Amino acid sequence: MRVLELWRYPVKSLQGERCAAVDVGPEGFDGDRGWALFDTGTGFGLTARRVPDLLFAAARATGGRPEVVLPDGTVTDDDAVLSAWVGRAVELRPASFTGPRTYENPADVDTESRWNPFSGADGAFHDNATARITLLSTGSTGTWSPRRFRANVVLDGSGEDDLVGRQVQLGTAVLEVGEPVPRCVMTTRPQPGGIGRDTGVLKTIHREHDGTLSVGAMPATGGRIAVGDELVVD
Repeated sequence: MRVLELWRYPVKSLQGERCAAVDVGPEGFDGDRGWALFDTGTGFGLTARRVPDLLFAAARATGGRPEVVLPDGTVTDDDAVLSAWVGRAVELRPASFTGPRTYENPADVDTESRWNPFSGADGAFHDNATARITLLSTGSTGTWSPRRFRANVVLDGSGEDDLVGRQVQLGTAVLEVGEPVPRCVMTTRPQPGGIGRDTGVLKTIHREHDGTLSVGAMPATGGRIAVGDELVVD
């Protein structure tokens, strides 16, 4: 398998940046999930599980506080502007933030009438503490747009599930592949580019893939990954 696309998401649950090459560090792709929006009233971190409109804004890494491009084209990093857009008081917080990392996930995907809180990872704002980079093949997505699943690495071919428990090399980075990635209501959300709301996606994943799609990995050594790099299993 070879790398078709590389993606990093500077702000959790917002659209990200497609990259030609990325540097890999202990937290995964440099700049990935380095910031998140938090509701200052409830203390919950915002995700598109609860606030689907987040997926219609995009974030750009700047080396510091990221720029957010709102759906109307406004470019901002101002909490007041972001609060007005979201419709609640929010604060853009960096990964160095040391407070609680609690988010909400619907307990019922069909009605979204009940919500269960969950705690995310320390460091960069990943959901899973044992996965800093996600690998997804076009063989697994089939007719679905890979963008629906917000993976860091999109690979040609198929077979990422066979990498679980293995060490792989992409470019000069070495990754330890852990477990398949459990999927949630995020996969059903509409996104820019003609990706519509589709609750059947998650139902199919549960029925045919045991609720998972893609695999998560931890960096064993840093390095650089570029589009076109071959995945080598050690």
